[in-house]
Amino acid sequence: MNIPKTMLALVTAVLLSGCEDKPQQVTIEFMHSAVEQERQTVIAGIINRFQQENPDIIVKQVPVEEDAYNTKIITLARSGSLPEVVEVSHDYAKVMDKEQLIDHKAVKTLIDRQGESAFYDGVLRIVRTEDGTAYTGVPISAWLQGVWYRKSVLAKAGIDEPKNWTQLLEAARRLTDSTSKKYGIALPTAESVMSEQTFSQFALSNGANVFNANGDITVNSAEMQASLNYYRELARYTMPGSNNVTEIKDAFMNGTAPMAVYSTYILPAIYQDGSLADLGFVVPSEKSPAVFGVITSLTLTTGQTEAETKAAEKFVSFMGQAQNAADWVLMSPGAMLPVTKAAAQNVSWKDNPAVKVFGTLPEQLIAQYPNMQVFGSVGEKNFTRMGDITGSMILSEMVNQATVGKQETSVVLARSQQRVQALMQHK
Repeated sequence: MNIPKTMLALVTAVLLSGCEDKPQQVTIEFMHSAVEQERQTVIAGIINRFQQENPDIIVKQVPVEEDAYNTKIITLARSGSLPEVVEVSHDYAKVMDKEQLIDHKAVKTLIDRQGESAFYDGVLRIVRTEDGTAYTGVPISAWLQGVWYRKSVLAKAGIDEPKNWTQLLEAARRLTDSTSKKYGIALPTAESVMSEQTFSQFALSNGANVFNANGDITVNSAEMQASLNYYRELARYTMPGSNNVTEIKDAFMNGTAPMAVYSTYILPAIYQDGSLADLGFVVPSEKSPAVFGVITSLTLTTGQTEAETKAAEKFVSFMGQAQNAADWVLMSPGAMLPVTKAAAQNVSWKDNPAVKVFGTLPEQLIAQYPNMQVFGSVGEKNFTRMGDITGSMILSEMVNQATVGKQETSVVLARSQQRVQALMQHK
């Protein structure tokens, strides 16, 4: 049978247009620190829902231990094989930003699409870039830190909730009986990130920061010295030696210390312990309230094809939807908090039995977002060099030398200022 040429051309054109309309499948990778199997299962569920809506996009999980993150990202960046989407803390994002590994345009597109008002006040300020015009990631969750205390112990001693530095120091002094190995407060003093984080909360409350608005290094300032003097005084009422995460948690849980500086990650243990009703939380303030916390974001990386970036944008946008963000936060109920109003109002989170057990505490914690302050953040600026300073351990060593080492704070601060200046010259 002879098919007319015009008909043959028409059939060919239809077939070709059909091929052109079918979207090409794109594979992207999502690197995160949720190495626990149950968390990977939750993430796999979110990915499955995403792929059902977007059959042309395949998302592969790349779980990496938090301690190996830095090495892994540098290695992958050098080989040109960075995952398209990376879960990142706001402080490590500064390191990635300095190395020009973040696609600012794609990140800003997503935040603009969600709308700044979708996030709680104070959240986006922590993830702004140094020039204040862009962001280092799209926030998805947070944890906060402050002073946790046993209500019954303070009440028995006739001590009110310590609202300022003087009251906290006095409470710690009165609750300490070192002969019975009882200490007023579990406080980090080791050469660890936790020591820097905790000290920063006190320093920032006193108006001390690592940089000023001009970007000058201000480690050796009068405000910083007053803060370090106070921290050293407070450390007189903590357990002897270099205390880090494990020692602090153990001391608070076993009753060695009725007050402790710790993150919201203490909450699951308190719940299991059955002592939630006896738990209080406060952020003692000096000149201004200063809450330490970490904002976790999903960031998009540079060096990807246009198709990969578009697919990554779709995936991060999907992750930010109320239900999916709620599922993400619920991987650690109480410890992780939602950063968008929609996720916090989502019934999956709000009415979840694992969240409801904490009563009004999650609301109290969320209300602290506007008081979040971090070293290296001045006004609307977040100095990217702060990531290198934290990584160098200069500030945590400074805290350790002043507390455990009992060195003069003026000497320790002058040396730390010089070390930070030398580090900045080599970066």
